[in-house]
Amino acid sequence: MHLQTLLSDTLAGHRLTPDEAAFLFTVTGPEVFDLFRAAEELCRRKNGNRVTFVRNQNIHITNICKNLCGFCGFGRSKNSPGAYLFGEEEVKEQVRAAKERKVSEICFLSGVHPDFTLETYLQFMRWVHEVYPSVHIHAFSPDEVDFVARKANLPTSEVIDRLMKGGLGTLQGTAAEILVDDVRKTICPAKVKTDVWERITREAHGLGLRSTATIMYGSTETPRDRAEHLDRIRAIQDETGGFTEMVLLTYIHQKTPLYEKGLVQSGPTGRDDMVTTAVCRLFLDNFDHIQVSWPKLGVKMTQMTLLAGADDLAGTMYLDDVTGEAGGGMGEYLDPKEMHYMCSDLGRVLTERTTLYSIVS
Repeated sequence: MHLQTLLSDTLAGHRLTPDEAAFLFTVTGPEVFDLFRAAEELCRRKNGNRVTFVRNQNIHITNICKNLCGFCGFGRSKNSPGAYLFGEEEVKEQVRAAKERKVSEICFLSGVHPDFTLETYLQFMRWVHEVYPSVHIHAFSPDEVDFVARKANLPTSEVIDRLMKGGLGTLQGTAAEILVDDVRKTICPAKVKTDVWERITREAHGLGLRSTATIMYGSTETPRDRAEHLDRIRAIQDETGGFTEMVLLTYIHQKTPLYEKGLVQSGPTGRDDMVTTAVCRLFLDNFDHIQVSWPKLGVKMTQMTLLAGADDLAGTMYLDDVTGEAGGGMGEYLDPKEMHYMCSDLGRVLTERTTLYSIVS
């Protein structure tokens, strides 16, 4: 394939194929800058100079998890040293802190405890809204929906409906990782298979519950696997329009089982982070927003991805043990003033948004 022709055609309206996306993932050398320029051009057509963020806070409930994925350094089994499960008062204390900080979104960042049920999840949301009734709850994943549905012997669609009635604002698009079952057998064998993740996501969108889309890249997958993942995400968005953004999650390798067992040599390079950002922007023509994770990338690399098609800096966070336990070295809070500096340095304008991308005046 000829890179310049492909990029020119894409800017003119050509829809990339998975084979073409797989090729773009392999671009190296000075040509990567042509890829970045094309992605930034498409980003500016959709979003102008605007870069967004949400004022949010993560809440940890437990690090005990049924999945114990190979890419994760956060999860623990029940009897492992350092395992914890917070109760009502500890959760509410975190919510009170979120309310004092005037965040608009609370995001559950937690293990999937093997004892959790649908009622457990409904109870967590009650605790949150008893303290902070107006806050938007962004929580759970298709894997968690499937897990509690099987426990309750209920259709997943009914579980989604009950979660919505219980206060769920948006569904997390996590547990997607790479939507290729051969990859999932290695990195997350205990999680739902690809077809189940896709079905539950479609069900949620059909019921009016929007979600994020995610890709966890840089572990054992190939460029073709990434392209297949993006193709599946794009197809769902074509059908439902229910994704709010694509969230890029670079694999942090240092303290994960995959790395400790020698199944991977490292996580993604800086080139890979920026190329993946650019390919997501170019391939996902039905997405307005591409989000990057500053706790995983670091502030400087995050800023560079804004030159490769990203337009959203995620949130203020305040807490991210998932990244820290895997070996990430960034802090847990990014002040909007620092976000503003990052953006203005590039001639971009930082704007606060809600979870659903309404602009906060």
